[in-house]
Amino acid sequence: MSSFVTTLYPTVDLIDSVVFKDINSEGNIYFSKPFLKAFETSNPQIEFKYISISDVDKNTVALVLVQVIRLNVEGMLKNIKVAPFVRKGLGLLFCNEHIKIMFCGNVFLSGEHGISTAENGSKKDIYSEIGTALDAVAANTKPMHAIFIKDFQLASLVHTQSFLNFGYSEIKVEPNMIIQLKPEWKNFEEYKNILKSKYRVKANKADSKSSILETRLFSSKDLETYKHELQALYQNTIDKASFNAQVLNLDTYSYLSTSLKDNFIVKGYFLENRLVGFLTGLVNDNKLDAHFIGLDYELNKSHAIYPRILNDYVRIGIEKQVSSINLGRTASEIKTTIGANPVELSCYIKHKNPFLNSLIKPFLRRIKIKEFKQHSPFK
Repeated sequence: MSSFVTTLYPTVDLIDSVVFKDINSEGNIYFSKPFLKAFETSNPQIEFKYISISDVDKNTVALVLVQVIRLNVEGMLKNIKVAPFVRKGLGLLFCNEHIKIMFCGNVFLSGEHGISTAENGSKKDIYSEIGTALDAVAANTKPMHAIFIKDFQLASLVHTQSFLNFGYSEIKVEPNMIIQLKPEWKNFEEYKNILKSKYRVKANKADSKSSILETRLFSSKDLETYKHELQALYQNTIDKASFNAQVLNLDTYSYLSTSLKDNFIVKGYFLENRLVGFLTGLVNDNKLDAHFIGLDYELNKSHAIYPRILNDYVRIGIEKQVSSINLGRTASEIKTTIGANPVELSCYIKHKNPFLNSLIKPFLRRIKIKEFKQHSPFK
């Protein structure tokens, strides 16, 4: 008999504040009630669930975020290198069209934002209990095709290997691109001073070509005023993305701006009073995480909107005095030109049907992420 007690919540509103205190003693914003509530409230197309796991002393040892969504198999496979026959085989096994997947994690974020555990207790036992709990939730979620657990860095794999005992396959996904900031950098000029000439020229060129753009930090009121423009620009990046599970309703940002104040950043880029781009970021635990961006790609080449956005993430990171900037996945090569390095991520996936899961495993072993050229811009 398990020594744990598992509780399933259909909404974050029902979770007692003591749960967050037990599993989030360091105040990680991603596991705070206001943050989770913002996503739940603004994205009704997703079925949100939350699993808490308590020990025999009724102390919460883990909180697990679950999102049940519908998506297209072809869209799911766009960002991974796979042979055509493998792609076709996976499509057939997953019924080709829209499928229902239960994600453990936040489909809108890249990184370890799906499971938070308390300091005490055996991580191996806790992750094994999470595997059992996810199976139980999946069994009562119909229809259901697959379970996907995302995203884990190398240090976490010693614990997450427990998921292999539940029939999951481990797959590599595109890495997060991380810039480590030097504490002695007090402004963007000091950062540029340690770039090699070639990359300093690139940074200066991006600023020069985009100098005509007016920039503005958005307030909650601005987010409401420009809501439709922001959504359209965001959709531009989604249409070009190699992988996208769901489209975020940017009303989410209004909630985050209200609850997180200066820790949540939205910066708009205007050309002749027209919004042509934006960036978003969140400061959490002395780190800056880049969230979604949006831009007018027809103006990108002439006005260097995206390169300017990358420069500005560095500026914001230095201004906020964070230790690192997570630029997220995709466009990995250009991110290396400003100093980002890849941090590998692993996920776990299985088909709900054991027989079909056994057929899928050989295909999953053939999946490879796209390669990119790693630049070394620092002297």
